[in-house]
Amino acid sequence: MEITDADWRHFFEVNVVSGARLARHYFPRMLAKDWVRIIFVASESALITPTEMIHYGMAKTALLAIARGLAAQTTGTGVTVNSVLPGPTRSEGIVELVRSVVANNNAPEAEREAEFFRTVRPLSLIRRLIEAEEIAAQVALLASPLGAITNCAAVRMEGGIVPTIA
Repeated sequence: MEITDADWRHFFEVNVVSGARLARHYFPRMLAKDWVRIIFVASESALITPTEMIHYGMAKTALLAIARGLAAQTTGTGVTVNSVLPGPTRSEGIVELVRSVVANNNAPEAEREAEFFRTVRPLSLIRRLIEAEEIAAQVALLASPLGAITNCAAVRMEGGIVPTIA
C-alpha cells in the first residue's frame, strides 16, 4: 500500500517498456536474419506474486505477455522468444530484502537466508539463494543452437517455488 504511483510507473518502465522498446527496434531485423534468440528475464514473481512485491510481480507478468506476443510472430522462422523465470537470486537487492523481512536482521547472513526461506519463501525446494552463474548457464543453453526447439516458453529457474500444475 506504500508504493506510490511514481514507483508503479518506474517498475513498469524498467521491467516492461524497456523490453518492448528493444524488441520494437530490433525485432524486424531479427526476423530478417532468420536466426536470433530473444530471452526476457522475468521472475517467478510473474506466476506467484509476493505480497511484499506486487508492483514487481505485475511488471514481470506483463513481460511474459510481450514475449508471448512476439513469439507468435516467429512462426516458421529460426527466431525464438522465451522468458526465464529465476527465483531469488543472490544480488545486493535480494540480500537487502532478506535483511528487511527476517526477524533478526543482525544475524549472520546464512541464518537470515535460512529464515527467509523458512518463513517468507517456504515453497522453495532448494532453500537457498540462486547464484547468477546458475541462471547464466541455463540462459546460455536457450541462446545456443541447442535451444532451437524452445520457443514461447517461460522457463522456470526458481528452485521449486512455483508448484507444478498437473
